[in-house]
Amino acid sequence: MTGVRAPARPERAAGQAAAAVPRGMLRIGRLVAVPVRRRSLVIAVVLVALIVVAAVATLSMGRLGIGPGRLPQALLGGADGKEAFVLERLRGPRLVVAVGTGAALGLSGALFQSVTRNPLGSPDVIGLGAGAGAGAAVAALFLPGVLPVPLGALLGAAVAMAAVYFSTGTGFRNPGRLIVAGIGVAAIAQAFTQYVVYVMEREAATVLAAYVNGSLAARSWHHAATIWLVLALVVPAAALIARRLDISEMGDELAQGLGAEPKNTRVAAVVLSVVLAAGAVSVAGPIAFIALTAPQIARRLTGGTGAHLTLSALMGALLLTVADLAAQQLPTATSLPVGIYTMALGGVYLGYLLVREWRRKRL
Repeated sequence: MTGVRAPARPERAAGQAAAAVPRGMLRIGRLVAVPVRRRSLVIAVVLVALIVVAAVATLSMGRLGIGPGRLPQALLGGADGKEAFVLERLRGPRLVVAVGTGAALGLSGALFQSVTRNPLGSPDVIGLGAGAGAGAAVAALFLPGVLPVPLGALLGAAVAMAAVYFSTGTGFRNPGRLIVAGIGVAAIAQAFTQYVVYVMEREAATVLAAYVNGSLAARSWHHAATIWLVLALVVPAAALIARRLDISEMGDELAQGLGAEPKNTRVAAVVLSVVLAAGAVSVAGPIAFIALTAPQIARRLTGGTGAHLTLSALMGALLLTVADLAAQQLPTATSLPVGIYTMALGGVYLGYLLVREWRRKRL
């Protein structure tokens, strides 16, 4: 019959999938195979170099900064007095937390966007950040001195994710229902948080507002150990599903035929994304837009398909480190939380998306 296209043969589908998935693979044992492209490798090296530059600037700029000439010796154990205070108490832990938290958020966003196939998808969309803010508000208003605010935020994020999970009726398997349920849960949580901020005393409300916006002030090595432990546990698991994620982006039928198990892969990716975002919330509060912007910037830099997990993590680390550097060094009347700067970054990015879609006549 004319006008009817015969279904693609399995051999041809497999060939198309092999062409879409990067040929260069970095293998770690028999279970882990990480896709590698030459362009991606170059970009990764550049991002690492930029992170190092931002880290040096964080430690050396300002009145209490350690001069670049003295920094190598101080890092090798030669710090004393003011330098030891800056490295061990003031800026060192804060820098390590910023890099780890940014990497966790970037990787979390990449996993979630790959699952939903939506450039506007992120853990923020499904209510995790809003739930964390509500949990922090409960700890600050109803259980002051009993439940630490970071722990309250973590519990709030867990409750929000449980609400989303059960309200979809299919758990984390349906991306569309996941986003709709998450928007509803986020709206309720944000309304509760604003109510708490309104009724609390001014000083307590100021502290809570800073945490709800996301802050890296007064971080300790305990916070650094927490976020890097989360990364150490989740990154190997993300590497295990990286190739299946890339295949799943080509459609469920083809992915199923190639053994990628798209439904199970989606569930695993969402769970890992939530764990990463919850870990970030527990140490820095709900920092907005890093999980949204980092994967998209990484994808546009490479110009290819796929989740780009490594580049998204590096881009998230760079964005949050630079944002925190701005929070520390820009002259403002008061020390603004780093989340204010990431919100500004997110606004610029969303504006860029709006202009681009308008020019392509999609709006």
